[in-house]
Amino acid sequence: MSAAPPPALAELLEEMAFLDRAERIEYLIEYADRFVSVPERIAARPYPEERRVKRCESQAYVWAEDAGPDAQRYHFAVENPQGISAKSFCAILDETVSGAPLAQVAAIPGDAVFAIYGRELSMGKGEGLLGILEAVQGFAREAAARGR
Repeated sequence: MSAAPPPALAELLEEMAFLDRAERIEYLIEYADRFVSVPERIAARPYPEERRVKRCESQAYVWAEDAGPDAQRYHFAVENPQGISAKSFCAILDETVSGAPLAQVAAIPGDAVFAIYGRELSMGKGEGLLGILEAVQGFAREAAARGR
């Protein structure tokens, strides 16, 4: 039996389902405003290339640190100051996925990106946001394999 996604993310996805396009945009701008870049104790500029999300046009970077025996805290940097979608998604992941059990993080469906941003999301943005999600999930799977 596979795990369900983190409850906080599932709750956000439910909320997003009831928003019209204008409300969704406002909601996502609010999340982008809450974005906090990776603390210097984790990483400093210039960020290492191996942390860069390859498909993200906003030059997003992802890190994970252990946060207990079965959880991680995720940190993000978005170098493009106009990267509102990347910043909002990173803030969403930080607030809803950091600290969740690793199996739940790994179970987040890729279509969560479209549930949050809508089906009209451009291919480029969609690929970048999926890349951010896949980076987070990669860290979770790696930690789970190590027995964290």
